[in-house]
Amino acid sequence: MSDLAALDAITEAVESGAGLPEVVRAAARALDGSLAVTDAWGATLAVAARSPAEERALLSKGEGITSMPLRVADTIVGTLHMRAKAAPSASMQRLLLTMIASEVERVRAPERVSETAAADFLRAILRRELTEREQLLGRAGELSLAIEDGASMIVARAHPQAPTDEGWRGRVRAVAERGARAVASRAIAALSERDGMPAAEVLVLVPGGEEGVAARAAETILRELEAGLSGYTFALGRSRITEDPSDLPRAAAEALLAANVAQGSAEGSSALAFEETGAYRLLLSAMSENPGELQRFYAETVEPLVAYDEQYETDLVRTLETFLEADGNVAGTAQRLFTHRHTIYYRLERVRELSGLDVSSSDGREKLSLGLKSMRVLGIASPGGPASEAGAEAGRVPRRSGRRA
Repeated sequence: MSDLAALDAITEAVESGAGLPEVVRAAARALDGSLAVTDAWGATLAVAARSPAEERALLSKGEGITSMPLRVADTIVGTLHMRAKAAPSASMQRLLLTMIASEVERVRAPERVSETAAADFLRAILRRELTEREQLLGRAGELSLAIEDGASMIVARAHPQAPTDEGWRGRVRAVAERGARAVASRAIAALSERDGMPAAEVLVLVPGGEEGVAARAAETILRELEAGLSGYTFALGRSRITEDPSDLPRAAAEALLAANVAQGSAEGSSALAFEETGAYRLLLSAMSENPGELQRFYAETVEPLVAYDEQYETDLVRTLETFLEADGNVAGTAQRLFTHRHTIYYRLERVRELSGLDVSSSDGREKLSLGLKSMRVLGIASPGGPASEAGAEAGRVPRRSGRRA
């Protein structure tokens, strides 16, 4: 079929209002090929393939598949995946992408309005812009949310372990929302869009006053994230159930704190309920009411260690954490870190020099422990580092600048 005839066939499908699937089928017939359209988050919107195997190849970007972004102005609204016997001309390809992108935009418009309203509501809760009961109930009613009998907040974070493509944050949000709705059909989700957040951070509101439902929603979200997104690590925090809608901002703070602790306390993916955060709970009011004071305490205790680790790729913070977990036992710390005890002594001396706090004293250990907790509550990730410093091979640590090794 000529480009002009193909364009006429596709235009007719668009003008008829038959919808995106018919437009894609018309394009596939016109190009004598197979096409699939996915939205910006990877969800399949329409497929015109000759066989199930061909459909799988399209959606998995198999051999011979061309994938092209669908744009409306500067926004990517989806992707067109195509395999055709003969590639269309450049002008035909451009027109095809424009027409399908416009159809995707039309199909998704009502859903985006709903997503935008949910995002505005959740971000206003997080920023404590909505605190009055009647305000919260009114906004929730606009979204068909029943929160009079209680609700809970969940914060889910995804950290890519390698460079990823555009739109990955939106995919994280979509997968998290899908997991929540598998348990609570009226759950809503949105990206928090907090400044300085390298991860994708998703806010989820689960309506209802049942602890079991909230717990299952959190478990399902984490399971869906792990199954649907490879190459990421995840941290998830869950609040207590609110007894009153006006407690939702407090619930958001609890979920954030639990996510911070989950992110800093384990390698890989983990989930934590606020009630499982132990002593960290005591710092929640400080985080909510006076974060500047918490930041100052962190700066006076642990921040020099974090800066040193980042500059020299050492492991002082993890060594300190492990030492405190081992109740101040150097041999136990060395065993847990698979490191010679002489190296542990050296690192703890560096901790003393940098922080001015001695781990051999109860006061020093207490302040450093609280400094580490402040770091977690503030959402500051522990820097990574190698198992041993340069020059510490086989446990032999040289003297540096006249300091004791």
